[in-house]
This record gives sequence, structure tokens and C-alpha cells, in this order.
Amino acid sequence: MGKWRNGGGTLTVGTGTGTQEVPLRIAASYRARMRGLLGVEGVDGALLITPCGSVHTFRMRFTIDVAYLDRKFNVLAVRTMKPGRLGLPRLRARHVVESEAGAMEKWGLRPGTRVQVTATTR
Repeated sequence: MGKWRNGGGTLTVGTGTGTQEVPLRIAASYRARMRGLLGVEGVDGALLITPCGSVHTFRMRFTIDVAYLDRKFNVLAVRTMKPGRLGLPRLRARHVVESEAGAMEKWGLRPGTRVQVTATTR
């Protein structure tokens, strides 16, 4: 998929019988990327921020999991970040997925995993 737009979608983790489909919100515009999860109490599913190579959790209200993805949606790293932290930039990262802390482990999302993102068409 070339040009991303703000909206909804699905994050698919794994293949075969171990597949997890996670509801996804896509933040692609400058304003949506800057807002991210700021000011919310939780997240149902995950948030894809694209393009993005690093994140922060200043003014966040809860601990989050952060997955850094390359341009082919391979997971480069997964970190858990408490509020008030600045994440290190990942040079090869093109996208970031954020979720509530602990969710990514349940989904089986870890470094080396490849995920699929399907945007909801309007």
C-alpha cells in the first residue's frame, strides 16, 4: 500500500491457525501522528503511526507497548514504555504500532514477526 490515510483497519499477526486480527486505527496525517494516544485512557486494539521512526510517552496516561516496523512490516523491536519517556529512534523503522502494555505479547508480536496491515476502505 502506497499512500496511507487516517482511518481504521486490521493488524494481522501470525499465519495459519495462530493468526490474531487486531482492530487498528491508522494515524497518517501530521496532526493525527502528533496526537497519537495522547489524552486517551486506553486503546481498543492498536494504533499504527506512519511514517514514524520514534515515539515519546510525555503526557500519556498509561504504559504502552511499542513495535517498530520496517517498510515491509517486519517487526524490528518491541518495547514497553511508561509515561514520560522518550524512545530511541530506530533507523530502519518506517511505521510504529502502539497498544496497551502486555497486548503485543498476547498477540505473539515480537522481533522478527511480519505483520499485515489492511486499511478499511471508505
